[in-house]
Amino acid sequence: MSISTSVLSDLLQSIPYLRPQLYFKASLTALSHAMEDQVLAATLDRPLVIASFQRERFYRQEAHRYQRLAQRSNQIYVLAAPETDFTNSSEYYEKVAFEPDDALTQEWHLVVVADNYATCLVCRESLGSITKNQQVPEFSTGLDIDTARRFEGIWTSERGVSLKAAQLLLDRILIYRPDLANKIKEARQRFGIGEPRIYSQIGQPEFACDIDTDPFVQRLVTYLQASQYKLHKAYRSIIAQARKERLINSISTAIRRSLDPHEVLQIAAQELGQHLGTSRCLIYRAQATQAQATIEHEFLTAGVLSVCGQTWDLDNNALFQEVVQLGEGVCVVDTHNDLRISSSKTLSLIAKKYSIRSWLMEPVLSQGRLLGIVELHYCSVPPHQWQAGELDLVKAIATQIGAALIQAEAYANLEELNQQLEALDRTRSNLIAITGHELRTPLSTIQVCLESLASEPDMPVELQQVMLNTALADSERMRKLVQDFLTLSNLESGRVEWHPESLTLQECVDLALSRIRTRPSMENPPQIITQITENLPLVKADGDWLVEVLAKLIDNACKFTPSDGEISIHAIQNGNQMVEVTVADTGRGIEPNRLEVVFDRFYQEEGALRRTAGGTGLGLAICRQIVNGWGGEIWAESQGKDQGSQFHFTIPIVLGSQEEKRVRVRSK
Repeated sequence: MSISTSVLSDLLQSIPYLRPQLYFKASLTALSHAMEDQVLAATLDRPLVIASFQRERFYRQEAHRYQRLAQRSNQIYVLAAPETDFTNSSEYYEKVAFEPDDALTQEWHLVVVADNYATCLVCRESLGSITKNQQVPEFSTGLDIDTARRFEGIWTSERGVSLKAAQLLLDRILIYRPDLANKIKEARQRFGIGEPRIYSQIGQPEFACDIDTDPFVQRLVTYLQASQYKLHKAYRSIIAQARKERLINSISTAIRRSLDPHEVLQIAAQELGQHLGTSRCLIYRAQATQAQATIEHEFLTAGVLSVCGQTWDLDNNALFQEVVQLGEGVCVVDTHNDLRISSSKTLSLIAKKYSIRSWLMEPVLSQGRLLGIVELHYCSVPPHQWQAGELDLVKAIATQIGAALIQAEAYANLEELNQQLEALDRTRSNLIAITGHELRTPLSTIQVCLESLASEPDMPVELQQVMLNTALADSERMRKLVQDFLTLSNLESGRVEWHPESLTLQECVDLALSRIRTRPSMENPPQIITQITENLPLVKADGDWLVEVLAKLIDNACKFTPSDGEISIHAIQNGNQMVEVTVADTGRGIEPNRLEVVFDRFYQEEGALRRTAGGTGLGLAICRQIVNGWGGEIWAESQGKDQGSQFHFTIPIVLGSQEEKRVRVRSK
């Protein structure tokens, strides 16, 4: 059994001149208590009292009052939708349990009828109040939800209206409690409920007593209503402030939990955009002197065009330039009527293309340095009126974002510093291992040779010469080791002065080959083939260092290529104002996962302390530093073990050097 009709609607339909008013719950509570107190004051003789509480939980707060009211009259009726143990009963008074989907669940009724007194309160909760109270997260700040509940309805001391309200409620009670028919009949007969009446807007209303207290009570209710409006406004302000603090705290929490600036900025864009209900919220990195910015983080509402991933012009952006000059945010209420927009072709196109009607741009600053921009766009009509609270909130969020970016920047610098320290530690370890091995071996050999020469004066001349040659070779090995250390140190620290000049590559190759062939350790080198075309343009580089690169690459190829193998040197112009030189061999080859690390300092394929090929592992690292110095690139290629290897590097060409020129190359 379910009844969908509203008592308030039936009452308004029966009495056309009634006009409902809006009441806060606190006002209704005060009115209902005043009506009940009139009964408790024992001034009324066995009145009829009908109260509908919507739901059982509201009734439970007033149950003790109705037990006291039951001592004054046997005509007390209480209605509620049961939630736990509320049932039809006649213990102290008549309980009436109606269905949860009955229209009474949205209404609040209290009717008091006596011989010389009558008053009624018939209200229905407004739809807006119901909707707000269902949105629990919006009011999850610990504040009393009841302060936001509003009702529309009738409160009056007019007897005719009160009797009609009593009739409608008694009819409803009979549906649920037909066993009360005789008791209800008694009440109807006693108070004349249900008798025909004519309700008109003409004439004086019929009150239950000689003195009309309505004006005084109306003033009291008006004062109470005004107080409730102020209280409700204060609660809304507190709730807004709490939501603002929650938003800032959520972004602060994201900053503490993540050192990834991209994650923090995306969270900030989403939270801020949702909180302010913007059409579009953008956050992007930008500096004061930056000409362009890429939009990386964005919040969108449904149906709004995305700008994420696009690059925006900042040089011609009047709003951005104003932010830079003022060091604070700027806002546009209506882009259709703002001179900054209409006078700028860039801004006009952006506003038109992306339907921006209201525009806010707030800088992200740290100690006066611009780090980024927060932009809010409203695409709605009419334009959005910016409030001071909104601007303060955006400024607070921008401050948090600035802290996040500085924190991420500091972390990145710390990571880089840690990597440098780790690299230095590895370098130190390798240096100790390499120098300990590379210096100790030749020193031991030199010491043995010199001791033999000093202690054995009768040694044959031929053996003396062997001893001297061995000592000289190992001393040269030590000199080369120290030289490589000094060279790499100077290159990495930037202490090298470059002297670029126009050079022919063939002469540089010839000088490098002559240097290799004159080394005493190069007894039986593999075959070396040179393939340099005659019409190759001149290159722009420091001649000494170019020869050094070629010599070290050729020397490296000779170490890992057997004497019956082959080394080839060739060069081509690769089409982008660079000459590409390749030193290829048919030797041991390089595994694919080591093609990058071979250029690291002290890298040696067989390990520092066990290898068949000599060297310090600094040659290719030196080559990389030299090539990077003139703006070229160097890389290695290989099919794997025993498949040979190819080392490539590029050199910039001299513009207009296609004609034959002979330039003298300085030898090292």
